[in-house]
Amino acid sequence: MANICVIGSSSMDLVVTSSRRPGAGETVLGESFKTVPGGKGANQAVAAARLGAEVVMIGRVGDDTFGTDILENFKANRVNTSNVKPVTHSESGTAHIILAEGDNSIVVVEAANREVTPAYVDEAAEAIRNADIVLIQQEIPEETVIHVSQLCAKYKTPLLLNPAPARAVPQEVIDNASYITPNEHEAEILFKGMKPAEALRQHPNKLFITEGSKGVRYYDGNEEVLVPTYKVEAVDTTGAGDTFNAAFAVALAEGKSIQDSVRFANRAASLSVTKFGAQGGMPTRDEVEESL
Repeated sequence: MANICVIGSSSMDLVVTSSRRPGAGETVLGESFKTVPGGKGANQAVAAARLGAEVVMIGRVGDDTFGTDILENFKANRVNTSNVKPVTHSESGTAHIILAEGDNSIVVVEAANREVTPAYVDEAAEAIRNADIVLIQQEIPEETVIHVSQLCAKYKTPLLLNPAPARAVPQEVIDNASYITPNEHEAEILFKGMKPAEALRQHPNKLFITEGSKGVRYYDGNEEVLVPTYKVEAVDTTGAGDTFNAAFAVALAEGKSIQDSVRFANRAASLSVTKFGAQGGMPTRDEVEESL
């Protein structure tokens, strides 16, 4: 069983469904509203647990109703919450999501997630040391991402960096990461002035660019490889990227080959978009293996 440590954000998603997205200064009528647990870190932790991994989450929540709900959701999905501690001086993080025209737009309020500091991570360093792989994103402070990359290098624990939301990443973090999974937009920011093919060639079996419905592209040391995605009728794409990263981490931790790991992750991500909510559609291990 894979042992995965996820370091990242936990939030409550406030989700509005509408037939179309409003323009600047415009008001449109929505069709529905729901609150569902989210945050890129939490999503990836839940997805990995559903795929059969032992998951330790390192994060923060507010001392409020949303925080209580987030913790209960972790426990319901068998995620270890011993390193998810409430903060009293900040509310829980929230993400404000509009689902319209087959895609999503998101505004994230970090709040308690800003308290996932290097010092806080140090308190949970043993979880990083003991993990088969560490999974991290960028909804927490940049200095924490840098610090985690240093700890992973120190402990020789593989690090999977999902560089979302998009922001520039220090070269040290890129060097310390074992796997990096940007989408096309994030790749442009990470490797400024570099064409995707060039970036891939410079990072063989390390850089995996997700290209939406096309699939995932990487360079295997000899040639560029595109692993195609699976065609499905999408209901909600919110958690697709998080499911992909979690499934990729699980497969790698279990010793699957790079190509088989990407294929497994693509299948999990495709299943995740067929139901509502970032976590609502995240598949179980049996569902992925049966569909493969």
